[in-house]
Amino acid sequence: MRRANSQLQADRRTEILEAARRCFVRSGFHQASMHDICREAGMSPGNLYRYFPSKEAIIAGISERDRAEVAETFTAVRDAPDFFAALAGLARIHLVERSADDVGLCTEIMAESRRNPEVARIYCDLERGIKADMAAMLRHAAGRGEVRRDLDFDTVAAILMALADGVSWRRAVDPGFDTETTIPLVLQMVASLLRPAIEVSETSS
Repeated sequence: MRRANSQLQADRRTEILEAARRCFVRSGFHQASMHDICREAGMSPGNLYRYFPSKEAIIAGISERDRAEVAETFTAVRDAPDFFAALAGLARIHLVERSADDVGLCTEIMAESRRNPEVARIYCDLERGIKADMAAMLRHAAGRGEVRRDLDFDTVAAILMALADGVSWRRAVDPGFDTETTIPLVLQMVASLLRPAIEVSETSS
């Protein structure tokens, strides 16, 4: 019985987060009220506040779930037999196949983090975790000889995140931006940075 109640609560949390996503994408963080989210989720304000006392708490819930999903994708890349092929697949998932609504929500949270200290704290925690996971993924690949060992992996992770943020932001604000054309070039840049130098031995005749 207790397990059934826990599952019901988890399901309701998921419903609220999905409803909030739709409201934030449709109206923006400021314009979407808790009452709007209640209507979208089909529940009373009193019931919703039992799960999330504020919009900031909802953002934290969305970020926690996104963090878990990103961690799973990094683990898949780490364990893949071909690091660069898996990295290309990861880039496609997050930068090309990701829905326009998800990209819009991400930019909305980024913008709000500049104005709202609580959202800034949530966003920085999310970014810190992603950066640590990405650096660990790179170190693992370096240990297998697929990535240069002389890199500062924390700095490289920050650079890769900046590239991803830039592509996502451009996709969100520029209707003419062609992600399909851009991603192969981005991956070439990343490969040039990460791949170990090929040592060419000269043989004397």
